[in-house]
Amino acid sequence: MDYDVIIIGGGHAGVEAALAVARMGRTAAIITMDPGKLALMSCNPAIGGVGKSHVVKEIDALGGLMGKAIDATGIQFRRLNLSRGPAVWSTRVQADRVAYNKYVVEYVKAQEKIEVIQGLAGEILTECGKATGIRTENGEVIGAQAVIVCSGTFLGGLIHIGEQTRVAGRIGELAAHKLADSIRSLGFKTGRLKTGTPPRLDGQTIDWSKCEIQPGEEPIPFFSPNSRRRRFQQTPCHLTYTTQATKELISANFERSPIFSGKVTSTGPRYCPSIEDKFFRFADKERHQLFLEPEGNGTDEVYPNGFSTSLPEDIQREAIRTVTGLESAVITQPGYAVEYDYCLTHQIKASLETRLISGLFFAGQINGTSGYEEAAGQGLMAGINAVLAIEQEPSFTLDRSEAYIGVMIDDIVTLSITEPYRLFTSRAEYRLTLREDNARDRIYRYAEKYSLVSRETLQGFQQLTVRTEAVIKRALKKRIKVSDLDGLAGRFEKIDNISLEVLLKQPGMTVAEAVGYIDQFDPESNGDQEASERAAISIRYSGYIDKQQREVDKFKRLESQVIPDDFDFALPVGLKQEAREKLARIRPGSLGQASRIEGVTPGDIAVLSVFVTRHKGNASA
Repeated sequence: MDYDVIIIGGGHAGVEAALAVARMGRTAAIITMDPGKLALMSCNPAIGGVGKSHVVKEIDALGGLMGKAIDATGIQFRRLNLSRGPAVWSTRVQADRVAYNKYVVEYVKAQEKIEVIQGLAGEILTECGKATGIRTENGEVIGAQAVIVCSGTFLGGLIHIGEQTRVAGRIGELAAHKLADSIRSLGFKTGRLKTGTPPRLDGQTIDWSKCEIQPGEEPIPFFSPNSRRRRFQQTPCHLTYTTQATKELISANFERSPIFSGKVTSTGPRYCPSIEDKFFRFADKERHQLFLEPEGNGTDEVYPNGFSTSLPEDIQREAIRTVTGLESAVITQPGYAVEYDYCLTHQIKASLETRLISGLFFAGQINGTSGYEEAAGQGLMAGINAVLAIEQEPSFTLDRSEAYIGVMIDDIVTLSITEPYRLFTSRAEYRLTLREDNARDRIYRYAEKYSLVSRETLQGFQQLTVRTEAVIKRALKKRIKVSDLDGLAGRFEKIDNISLEVLLKQPGMTVAEAVGYIDQFDPESNGDQEASERAAISIRYSGYIDKQQREVDKFKRLESQVIPDDFDFALPVGLKQEAREKLARIRPGSLGQASRIEGVTPGDIAVLSVFVTRHKGNASA
């Protein structure tokens, strides 16, 4: 039973890794405890959100599954931040949790080059510093040319509910402690992180009349342009709030929470704290909002987003009934905290291959990240690079100016991860050029290079590009009578006509309004919504985009100054000791990456640049 690539773990990272391997013509085996739980949504039943949706679009542009899976199984679709600029527009989709899992399982099962093996990986096998396969906890040896570890929260997993602690990576399932020992025995340094989940509620016991309805959006904003455009009745979410009684009850029981009693010492997610942590850290705040999210059309179970907790079950039951609308709510599954191992990320390259063992890749929460989308993006990149490593081809990386996936991987490689990492639009310096709508413009050339998407898909996008350029070309030539502008005519006194370009750049105009003007004054656009929206964004923000492109060009010049793999960071005279230590530990691949390492100053970069140039000259000589 030998394969080209073995993937340990069948979560979102593992699935995208296996599919990428198969699309590139290689065989993959997913080792998982339960083949029926591929890409299971262990926490919130949703895909996307601020920053995360950009990653889903990029995954889709690289031929990945996540966008198509949620398009097929979503029960509510919304676009966030539409009142702001298109750089931060984000799509978020509520999932039918069971249907999503089933869709992924059936999709993977249909792939000839992927085999899903039920088992628990216990040891990573190596020879001469190279990964050669795994040994399961049952003693079965499975060989491979590369191994990708996508272990999620199962690596050394411990679950905490009040005073109770149990060995598990997810409630009701085992943990991978032997695998954690194997990784440490190979010389990897590990740490501990924590995440948590709220209790699940019986929707029939909720008083929905006391909650604020949150409907879906029409027309439905699907993630993937290649998904079937289905019509259905969207399921609403609801908004509610904690009360003063919630605050008093939880505050009186802080010591019963493992994160306050000292049982949990690892760091949790800064941007998704537990409800007890919220009341502790924000003691002056009287209430916190909760989103009541249905887990699917075939179930009454509800996910109270914002009420993550590890308090004892009796306190959870009391506390949840102090929330508006939840006075009679019944908990179907308690909330809990889970601690797990992760590997310190200076031990991986930008390709996600480890520095210690060639052919061994890490993706997902083992790299200190949180979130389905972050895991899936890493899994896909690890799968691509595992195949490239087997074929002895250069690795594939996306830089910070090309993709949010590039921002994320650069962050986790260069930063010291001490808490679960979450992606936001604010992490991207060049977010005006990293929008949802232009993911394919940025990514498709790589998808074509590595044969990740079909020729038909590429041709369809090329046709869209031609249509968009035609709309822009006509818009830049079009002139409009001021008298035809109704409410805007007052802005252009003593002028008979203006260009459509000037009109679209008027302050305060939304993109939707700009699209309306394109359709009104350019009949040839023929209501092509996608082409018109792309054209409106391109014209309206052209000045800002051009300015940011100049910044990207400057960034590219610094990134192009490669630091050789064999460069000795002990050589440069004039480097501060802190910079020398961090550079030697992280081993950046370029001066640009070196400049983003915490503690490395512009002066250090100037010194480093001189010695890198000298090193290259000596190597050439």
